[in-house]
Amino acid sequence: MDQEEVLELLCRIAQGISEMFGDNCEALVHQMDGQHIKTVAIYNGHVSGRSVGSTLSIYGNDTAMNNSEDMNLELDYRNQMVAVPSGKQIKSSTFHVRGKDFHYAIGINFDVTLLGQMNHLLTALTQFEGNLMTSLSQGSQPSLEALFDACHEVVNKPIAKMHKADRLTLVRLLREKGAFQIQRSVPYVAERMGVSKYTIYNYLNELENADHEGGYAL
Repeated sequence: MDQEEVLELLCRIAQGISEMFGDNCEALVHQMDGQHIKTVAIYNGHVSGRSVGSTLSIYGNDTAMNNSEDMNLELDYRNQMVAVPSGKQIKSSTFHVRGKDFHYAIGINFDVTLLGQMNHLLTALTQFEGNLMTSLSQGSQPSLEALFDACHEVVNKPIAKMHKADRLTLVRLLREKGAFQIQRSVPYVAERMGVSKYTIYNYLNELENADHEGGYAL
């Protein structure tokens, strides 16, 4: 196909993607020139606030004026998280199409801000502070403090020096020991680890997703 045919095809694909996934999905076609981009077609541009002719990146910087070498716009990117200045959280993918005399890229940007908020709400609504039977027989069960100390000893690293992988391991061990079935376990663990309780909920979600997918989320 020649350049005109390729551009026409990419525009039809972008339009189809935007229509298939609705108003939260922006699809666009960029004309590429090294580190510079120019939007030649865009659908649901309200997601990023761009329009045809724009030289702005998804982050809002003007690539026509930006000569920085710390951005690589030559590669395909799939399912990348983008936090834009407006506060939106966007899931973004970019795919390049090159020819003898042209270089285009098709971008897909899905605004997941509301979905993220709903996920936090659902997590909070479906989180139990404890198992009633466990709570009723609490006297014969290890204390939450003892469980935390035992699991922390396994990780064998000071809380202040833990990376995310270490914190996930600690939460996984606590979950396996049934710590999160104890009343008010999440606030307690969050305080001991120096993070918010929503961070603990997120770690539990990551571990649950990793269980379903057969892997360990890091």
